[in-house]
Amino acid sequence: MVFSLAEAISHAHSGARAVLEGPDINRALVRISHEILERTKGAEDIVLLGIPTRGVHLARRLAACIKQFEGRSVPVGSLDVTMYRDDLRLRPARALGRTELPADGIDGRIVVLVDDVLYSGRTVRSALDALNDLGRPQAVQLAALVDRGHRELPIRADYVGKNLPTSKSEIVKVYLEENDGRDAVLLLKEDDK
Repeated sequence: MVFSLAEAISHAHSGARAVLEGPDINRALVRISHEILERTKGAEDIVLLGIPTRGVHLARRLAACIKQFEGRSVPVGSLDVTMYRDDLRLRPARALGRTELPADGIDGRIVVLVDDVLYSGRTVRSALDALNDLGRPQAVQLAALVDRGHRELPIRADYVGKNLPTSKSEIVKVYLEENDGRDAVLLLKEDDK
C-alpha cells in the first residue's frame, strides 16, 4: 500500500488529520508573496524576519518566491523572541535561538515577521518587543502559514496561508522539509501528540 506523505504522518499520529501537504504549503507561500508585493508596492523596502525555528525557513522560502517574481533579493533574517516571552517562568527552559538582522538593519524598512502558526498572539507580542530593542521600522506586518484562532491579544496577521478553526484541545503541527524532512501541517488531538 502506498501512502502520501501526509497519510504516512497521519498513521504515525493515529488521530491526526492532514490539513496542508507540500503542494498546498507552496501555493500558500506563492500567494502570500504576491500579497506582500502588492501591499508594499514592490520589494524595495521589505525585510523578512522569521521567528525561529520554522518561521525562519518560511521567511527564506518567501524571499525566494519574491526574488523569482521581482528579480531582486529581499533581505532575510531571524528574530529570537525567547527572552521577551511573558511565560518564561511558567515553562521549562528553552534554548535561545538566533537573532540575525540583515546588514542594513531594519530602520525605516517594512519588516514582515514570519511565523508558522498564529495562536494566542503572545509570540508576536514578544517579537514586537524584541524589534523595539533592535531599531525603528517604517512598518511591521505579520505573515503566518496557519492562523488557528484563539487570540488572547489584539493581534492579527496581514498575510495568512490558511485559516484553520480549531478547538483549544487540538494541536497544529507544522513539518517543513528543512527541519523535518517533509512538508505538512497536521491537526492532532491533544492526547495524540
